[in-house]
Amino acid sequence: MKKLFIAAILLVGIASFAQDTDQKTAPEQKEKLTPEQRSEKQLKKLTTELSLDANQQAQVKQLLAERSAKAEKFREAREAKKNSDVKPTAAEKEAFKNEIKAEKEANDAKMKAILNADQYAKWHSLQEKNKDKAREKIKEYKKESN
Repeated sequence: MKKLFIAAILLVGIASFAQDTDQKTAPEQKEKLTPEQRSEKQLKKLTTELSLDANQQAQVKQLLAERSAKAEKFREAREAKKNSDVKPTAAEKEAFKNEIKAEKEANDAKMKAILNADQYAKWHSLQEKNKDKAREKIKEYKKESN
């Protein structure tokens, strides 16, 4: 009877452990959203987090659409360079980093103009949290791939 009880506990423990690992989603397994869907999802989240009014929602929606279009352009340019078998020089890499940095600063200034002081501070803290989460996910992904 004891052996049967121990076997049952082991079986339940193993089954519950196996289910935990299946619930973690890899980046490849997540559903792919269109740029419009991503922008809409982000707008809804910002609206609830920052209590945006209708005017601010319209301005943020336009900013998100612009940012998404520019990001897609950057992504396509990077893919084209990656497929050309010509590695970018250090100067080209530095220029690309500076372009991205300037774009980020411009977006930051636009958000500062749209939001009030409290909303901007909260938005900035959300950006930092998201950046930290992204770093953690990259670290986890690198550990798993090694």
